[in-house]
Amino acid sequence: MFNVFNRNAMFLIISIVILSVILLIVWYVIVTQRRLVHLDELCNNAFHQIAVQLSSRWDAVLALVKMTQQYAQHEHATLTDVIAQRRSTQIVTAEQMSQQEGFLAGVLNRLMVLSENYPALKAQEGYIQTMRDIRQYEENVRMGRMVYNDSATIINRMVRQWPSSIVAGMLHFAQREYLKEDETKKGYPNIDLNINATMEQPSGSSIHQEATVQKPANEDRTHIKGFR
Repeated sequence: MFNVFNRNAMFLIISIVILSVILLIVWYVIVTQRRLVHLDELCNNAFHQIAVQLSSRWDAVLALVKMTQQYAQHEHATLTDVIAQRRSTQIVTAEQMSQQEGFLAGVLNRLMVLSENYPALKAQEGYIQTMRDIRQYEENVRMGRMVYNDSATIINRMVRQWPSSIVAGMLHFAQREYLKEDETKKGYPNIDLNINATMEQPSGSSIHQEATVQKPANEDRTHIKGFR
């Protein structure tokens, strides 16, 4: 009888241990899943917020382009077409986001060159205020990129590390791409847009933009490359 009691007690202890392990595993899976979902939503939200800010920046850049119409009509038409083509591209990946930022920075660079050739354009109050708005949008994008990359770092670590990697694999969570800062915004290097555009130069202007604005012999043309 004593042996039967011991066997029953041992069976009870083993059952409790097994049940505890199962409950612990279930608890860990639930906690890890909630954590992964939270980080995934942070990434998605930050990504969409950046997309919204990019759209606002495109709107502001388009407003700047409209201001150039009375100074350089052909340049205005060219940049308007470029903006219409590029901003309509759907952004679903981090690489596409970075490419979109690069295109936008290129158009901004072209506008900066144009404003240097036309001081009256640069002095307009509307131009000054729009440039301030663009800088604010850029700051919002920078903050959104920080939130996204921080969340992506944590979720990528959980996807790769054991035992959270097991849960991530079971629930189909994948590593997130990082958003890289657009290098073309650092110093605004020369750009080309792959479109020939005649630019009206102000009389007596002695400003020449190397590589960005090229003047073939006996012609007054702006060569814009890079956007197709």
